[in-house]
Amino acid sequence: MQDNVTIIPIDTLQRAHPYAKEFFLAMGLKEVIGHLTAQQIISGLNDDFIEGCGLGRTQMLQHFIEFIHKMNDLRTAPGPEAQSLTIIGGSDKSGRRENVNMTIESGEIVCVVGLTGSGKSRLLADIECLAQGDTPTGRRILINGVVPDHEKRFAIEHKLVAQLSQNMNFVVDVSVSEFIAMHAESRLNDDVEKTTERIITCANELAGEPFDLNTPVTQLSGGQSRALMIADTALLSPLPIVVIDEIENAGVDRRKALNLLVKEEKIVLMSTHDPLLALMGGRRIVIRNGGISAVIKTSDREQNTLEELYRIDRCLMGLRDRIRTGGVIDFDMKEYFGFNGYIIGENACC
Repeated sequence: MQDNVTIIPIDTLQRAHPYAKEFFLAMGLKEVIGHLTAQQIISGLNDDFIEGCGLGRTQMLQHFIEFIHKMNDLRTAPGPEAQSLTIIGGSDKSGRRENVNMTIESGEIVCVVGLTGSGKSRLLADIECLAQGDTPTGRRILINGVVPDHEKRFAIEHKLVAQLSQNMNFVVDVSVSEFIAMHAESRLNDDVEKTTERIITCANELAGEPFDLNTPVTQLSGGQSRALMIADTALLSPLPIVVIDEIENAGVDRRKALNLLVKEEKIVLMSTHDPLLALMGGRRIVIRNGGISAVIKTSDREQNTLEELYRIDRCLMGLRDRIRTGGVIDFDMKEYFGFNGYIIGENACC
């Protein structure tokens, strides 16, 4: 195995190990000649360069072999797994115990509802840090029915929870394609170009306004940024749990966004004030005075109501688009929305 990776031309080796050149580039070589093998490259380095690296040629070749094997192990290692998440209640702000022990399975959406300041974000924070009675609420979070180990709680490389917050600002001045490609490369993705295109296509399906591969990430609108990160989280991130703090004002197709996350078997917990989103969850957690006061299962009747809410939401979106494109709203709203027994006419939204 050692002979194989050191005597194969780097360009050929790259097909199975796309990070092979990175070993030499990270050492300070400005160019890696692809038709040469690792042995030939290292043999051709001048003595001053070798001395500057602090390694002999034999050591450097051994480090290259170890690098290839370790990177291959990382690439083929299974991602973090969480088939279920369990919330064991703590206390509200008055010290009253939460009578809660609920388990959420992969592919399930649970919504968190409550008044502003009631403690919705605190619950999401408890889940993100996999609390073990060491937060103000005293809640405990189990993964797959057991207490998560220390690494899953505190080591970035082993974290389980992705967070999509209300405010997402990019600070790097790169294009959308460069940003996603960097993430794909860091995940040792086998086909960075194809993955990048897939994520950007998906993000455009979620966003209210399209953007292209070359758009600088710093010029994306709030909705475009959120759409990009939802698509990235669903299709590239291996993290199995997603917590979302408010999505209703993000300018994205909410139904498509949540369906995408569920399709990828994520455990989704979402804080919301939006009845449409709240009813998309199979259950909703009600927060009062910093504590979980109830867990409500979405009923069949509410599911039927959800379809009507979707229709009304499409109507509102139609009005928004009409205004944004210079149109006027000078027609009967009851007819447009199809309310009060009106026969839906030519101006109706659907």
